[in-house]
Amino acid sequence: MKSRLIGHRAVSAIGLGGMPMSIEGRPDRERSIATIHAALDAGITLIDTADAYHLEATDIGHNESLIAEALASYGPGAEAVLVATKGGHLRPGDGTWTQNGDPDYLKQACSASLRRLGLEAIGLYQLHRPDRRIPYADSVGAIRDLLDEGKILMAGISNADPDQIRQAQEILDDRLVSVQNQFSPAFRSSERELDLCTRLGIAFLPWSPLGGIRRAAGLGERFGAFARIGQEHGVSAQQVCLAWMLAKSPVVIPIPGASRPETISDSAAAAELELSPGEVAELDGA
Repeated sequence: MKSRLIGHRAVSAIGLGGMPMSIEGRPDRERSIATIHAALDAGITLIDTADAYHLEATDIGHNESLIAEALASYGPGAEAVLVATKGGHLRPGDGTWTQNGDPDYLKQACSASLRRLGLEAIGLYQLHRPDRRIPYADSVGAIRDLLDEGKILMAGISNADPDQIRQAQEILDDRLVSVQNQFSPAFRSSERELDLCTRLGIAFLPWSPLGGIRRAAGLGERFGAFARIGQEHGVSAQQVCLAWMLAKSPVVIPIPGASRPETISDSAAAAELELSPGEVAELDGA
């Protein structure tokens, strides 16, 4: 597996997004554990999660606990995995999402994540989403405090715009290592954030990176170029999508979600797919 950098930490060029294993439609625990183990078998060393990846209000941190169990049962090699989690987003249990960017809450949430993950320090902790009720500087300031206290080793933000990226970088004293935003063939409005991260040397982690690709089976549809190029290379449209993202910038590390071993194994193979400049240009315009 090829690697890329988050801060000074080398991780696999493709990560695993854990959310599908814990929210609506989640598989049984056995299949989820097998999915995480398949990711590690494929060379993936970045797993993204959040305390809000759960179903019921009594189920907080389900995905974090699941990942901790899977890593503990994997054996040698699991220690190389960087677990990136997030705080500040909540699910009351009715399927909705809310925010809480209060600094005290974020610090409590981080401590709870530490316990579930069984870590002395979280490798990468991210502010999940801005809370409009709380000044952004206050929320990011809590992440800075966690970094200074050694409870987290690296700091990131998610769902941020360019101004928030610059503000977070200033508040964190140039220690912002990652930005996690939605980015996919169907959702490209984060191009500005990607460009800024490229200039600043900050890792850009696209969440839901395969959006639109599942509709690419019909070659006449909008995203048919991904399927056609996949056929030419003898790979899936999903692999083409992830390889296209990797080709856009050296700071990009896609984190496709998965709930089946075969799905993440296929996604991991995208790190080895080389697209031509012409193919990348065509997909940019798809």
